[in-house]
Amino acid sequence: MNAITPPTPLEIAVERASAALKAHQNADGHFVFELEADATIPAEFVLLQHFLDRRDAELERKIGNYLREIACPTGGWPLFHGGKFEISCSVKAYFALKIIGDSPDAPHMKAAREKILSVGGAERTNVFTRIQLALYGEIPWRGVPVMPVEIMLLPRWFPFHLDKVSYWSRTVTTPLLVLMAKKPRARNPLDIHVQELFCTPPEQIKDWIKGPFRSIWGHMFATIDRFLFHLEQHLPKRLRELSIQKAVAFITERLNGEDGLGAIYPAMANTVMMFDILGYDPAHPDAAIAWKALHKLLVIEDDRAYCQPCLSPVWDTGLAGHAIAESDGSGVPDVRTANDWLRSKQILDVVGDWAAQRPGLSPGGWAFQYENPHYPDVDDTAVVAMLLHREDKLRHADSIARAATWVIGMQSKDGGWGAFDAENNKYYLNHIPFADHGALLDPSTADVTARCVSFLAQIGHRADEPCMARAIAWLRSEQLTDGSWFGRWGTNYIYGTWSVLCALNAAGLSHEDPAIKRGAGFLLETQREDGGWGEDNESYADAPRGVYFRSNPSQTAWALMGLMAAGLGNHPAVARGVAYLQTTQKPDGTWEEEPYTAVGFPRVFYLRYHGYKLFFPLMAMARYRNLRSSNDMRVGYGF
Repeated sequence: MNAITPPTPLEIAVERASAALKAHQNADGHFVFELEADATIPAEFVLLQHFLDRRDAELERKIGNYLREIACPTGGWPLFHGGKFEISCSVKAYFALKIIGDSPDAPHMKAAREKILSVGGAERTNVFTRIQLALYGEIPWRGVPVMPVEIMLLPRWFPFHLDKVSYWSRTVTTPLLVLMAKKPRARNPLDIHVQELFCTPPEQIKDWIKGPFRSIWGHMFATIDRFLFHLEQHLPKRLRELSIQKAVAFITERLNGEDGLGAIYPAMANTVMMFDILGYDPAHPDAAIAWKALHKLLVIEDDRAYCQPCLSPVWDTGLAGHAIAESDGSGVPDVRTANDWLRSKQILDVVGDWAAQRPGLSPGGWAFQYENPHYPDVDDTAVVAMLLHREDKLRHADSIARAATWVIGMQSKDGGWGAFDAENNKYYLNHIPFADHGALLDPSTADVTARCVSFLAQIGHRADEPCMARAIAWLRSEQLTDGSWFGRWGTNYIYGTWSVLCALNAAGLSHEDPAIKRGAGFLLETQREDGGWGEDNESYADAPRGVYFRSNPSQTAWALMGLMAAGLGNHPAVARGVAYLQTTQKPDGTWEEEPYTAVGFPRVFYLRYHGYKLFFPLMAMARYRNLRSSNDMRVGYGF
């Protein structure tokens, strides 16, 4: 009688990680993990409550604990764990804590104030922070770039039109236009102010809109802003009212129930304030559901709380499904129930804003959140459709076909894909004063394009088909001299390089292709001594690519999957990376990962997906196990 072969340490690690992940699956099949940003949104939630005078003292106390906990050791607040002091985030957090009741003389408040003043004071914050300050009367409205609500009436051929900016800009800006037209004042029941954060009294400041400008466009738009400041005061009242009505109609159509406008916090908060200043009773159905939607974003624990920027159930469920399919097989009940839930979320009946550039295209995508039918994205759509195909391509044939039609239709003329819109690349708009964050647009990016190529290749599209050939050519053109690709939605060059290597492999390119070899070379060169990989969010600024002071589980997994996609499953570097994941795994099957490894807007807004430390290490270890036990070292899936 043959003895049963005991499981290897790698098999045990995979089993423990799989069990830890599956423990998070909800009864209806979906997964959802916390999505954490910086101090900005929790601080804004406090400011919103005091704008409306709808206070929750116990909730504010818990948010205060969170804000103090994530402060920089030397004062102020960063944009991500371990990051540097950032002025705009710090001004909002300071303001919120002062409202909550922290004394300006408290050590953490004094340290933050000194940091803020040392870099120019609150007058040098970004546009959205200055709007918050204007709403509280801390600065005059001339401290904010002019964005007249009459924008709503502009024709589509005009150089600026809401169809020309990204979905997030569109949904955040539309209710904000009404606020900027009405110029309300927060109720501020405790009469809290932060004039101590200004180096110069706000009424004396003349240069609110100042450089450094990124191009000649910046100088031109600054001049236009001064012209609009004077023009706005003379626009006909009837025109203004028509514009406000159009803005409200746009928002009401997309209100999205308890998931909120655009299903993102800033748009939802601006909507709540808009309804308030337009005189809506809090019990009005639209105002009430908008307020309820915000509370769905809260994470409330025993002694701390924070507000998430949005919820990520479709993304989380897709990634969890791929990890479980890799570890346990694509036909297991956990994957099937996840896919049943995902199929129920496919958007088949709503023609969203994307149709402005693609009229006549049939819907068929998925959104990132529970509900957001006007704003599906091709990244989620590709990930979900690949999982459906992986489990049972016949059972899900109609859903996959609808998704493929929509994804192909959303390809931009340059050959790549943006996340939510096609041809969203009017780069001059990133230079208007209102767009000082430089993220007004949604152009083609390597990671999203790679995901679309991976999906289409997995379902049988050949590399020489027109849409695929154009996409692959675009990806080749985006490869950097060190072999890496930029990562728009994950940090950063490790994420981008992994994504593209998976796509080129799925498309059937030879592992000897120069682009693949150079991409793999970048990953090999950036491996750390402990066998893992890590990358600093400062790589979006001037930090070295693919470098960090420590290894992170999710970034290690991306690098490993990139190398395996490049045909290097037997390379010693891969064995060392897998060993790193095994040795850093906790007894409960999970990993620690405090650093943020994702991004909302480079250099402005970063994200920590609490599920990433579970999905990706499991996927990488299981893939390595599967390749080692097979006769073919080529990864067979697009993701």
